[in-house]
Amino acid sequence: MPNRKLTPQIAARVADLTAMYTEPDACAAYLLCDRHPADRVAYRIISEGTPVDLTFGALKARSERLANGLSKLGYGPGDRIATLMSKGEDYLVTLLAVWRLGAVYVPLFTAFARGAIEMRLEASETRLVVCDAAQRSKLDGLADATLPGLKVGQFGDAGSDLSMQDIEASGDDGFPAYIGGGDGAVIEVYTSGTTGKPKGVVVPLRAWAGFQAYGEFGLGLTQEDMFWNAADPGWAYGLYFGVIASLTNGVTAIMHTEKFTPDGTLAVLRDQGVTNFTAAPTVYRSLKAHGVELGSIRLKNASSAGEPLTPDVNEWAPDTLGVEVHDHFGQTEAGMLVNNHHHPDLKRPIKPGSMGQSLPGWDMTVVDAETYEELGPDQPGLLAARLSESPFAWFSGYRSAPEKNVERLTPCGRWYLTGDLAQYDAEGSFRFSSRDDDVIIMAGYRIGPFDIESVISTHPAVREVAVVAAPDEIRGEVLEAVVVLNAGLTASDELSDEIKQKVRTEYATYAYPRQVHYRSELPKTPSGKIQRFLIREELRKALEVQE
Repeated sequence: MPNRKLTPQIAARVADLTAMYTEPDACAAYLLCDRHPADRVAYRIISEGTPVDLTFGALKARSERLANGLSKLGYGPGDRIATLMSKGEDYLVTLLAVWRLGAVYVPLFTAFARGAIEMRLEASETRLVVCDAAQRSKLDGLADATLPGLKVGQFGDAGSDLSMQDIEASGDDGFPAYIGGGDGAVIEVYTSGTTGKPKGVVVPLRAWAGFQAYGEFGLGLTQEDMFWNAADPGWAYGLYFGVIASLTNGVTAIMHTEKFTPDGTLAVLRDQGVTNFTAAPTVYRSLKAHGVELGSIRLKNASSAGEPLTPDVNEWAPDTLGVEVHDHFGQTEAGMLVNNHHHPDLKRPIKPGSMGQSLPGWDMTVVDAETYEELGPDQPGLLAARLSESPFAWFSGYRSAPEKNVERLTPCGRWYLTGDLAQYDAEGSFRFSSRDDDVIIMAGYRIGPFDIESVISTHPAVREVAVVAAPDEIRGEVLEAVVVLNAGLTASDELSDEIKQKVRTEYATYAYPRQVHYRSELPKTPSGKIQRFLIREELRKALEVQE
């Protein structure tokens, strides 16, 4: 078993968090906001103008009035309420108001096109969607077409069914927060669809025990931190660990409302004195390619999630950011599971390519994909959680696709399956191999693309890389690499040969890419995950044209 024995202090904290979030009188608004000092800054909101500080007291007062106003209109416990809003104070107030009502929050990413929005609203049976003026046009006519009964509330200019400013103004102070207990639903979020149609995941309040624990153990949050999770809250990582984890831990967090640019990110890190930063690997690679003045950024903790972190980032980060970047692994259906933890009682030296150890509260291991029998060290298989020993486990099935439940929960009831391939070493450190559908089988060898990408990413010419399978008459499949070069560099046969030889020398002679393709960018989901299936389709279509 890869899990190490926890210290008495960590074990006691896991038990305390589990009890706190599973109590029958557990209250979302209290756990997020009302228990914290009213004068403490919950969020520093940064846009083009002067930063605005939002205290826990102001967040409580505004969200109480908005919740009361919505209650007067008939919204209440169990109702699905969505937001399609830019980041900012109105977004945070709406979120807290939804949970004060006992309603279930449905996140919508602002980069979604109309089809993705409509699918989520229809599947969740959302009654109200709150937007701002910039997003209003995406919702035009939805209620008249496929979603009768849906109402649109808007902050900003008029033109919607409901004015959110008027609703808030109509509300009374001191609206009592709904008490739904640990099993009460608080979120209905949809998976990113990287491996199929997005599926609805209903998150109960007790799941937040693991979210707060990740903030404490994984991110190492303390009351002295200025915390910034750069992920968008329209996706699970940004919502779970940029909003919920920061609020439950009571820290001051940054909410940056502008689109990502390297210059803008560096300015926030520098000017706001950010001490604890987490972002997708894409962000770190963009900063690396852009260039960072040595000594201008000095973080206490830096973390990465969403995609495996390739070793090139930590060849660069210590001198430039002042710290190594800790790779973390989690899922929409579970929260964070495996981390290179920052908490001093859990911290270990970083192993290149390792995503770390089990988050306390989760018992992670590797099982055989066919028999579900547990495997030992250095044996690749499916990354899984032993449910009987995982007090933070909460997933019970997909709302919109129950036929897919077997992809996550084994019929025997023993395991939660991540669907990702991994292995662990004798010290309990896990190494990600691939998502199950990304694995490459070449001449009998099972090859995880991340291992090859980790080697190629350290070539000085390479900014980003994705390794995929291409059909081959003799071997069944062969590896091909799609590379994005650093600015100012040009693709050449000589460079391709260097990349191939690097893999032969540093990984295995049989596992080098037979072809290296060059692109200006890699296709990604809005949350930054590389869409390897699109690359595979593109390469296969190109091969068909050649034939």
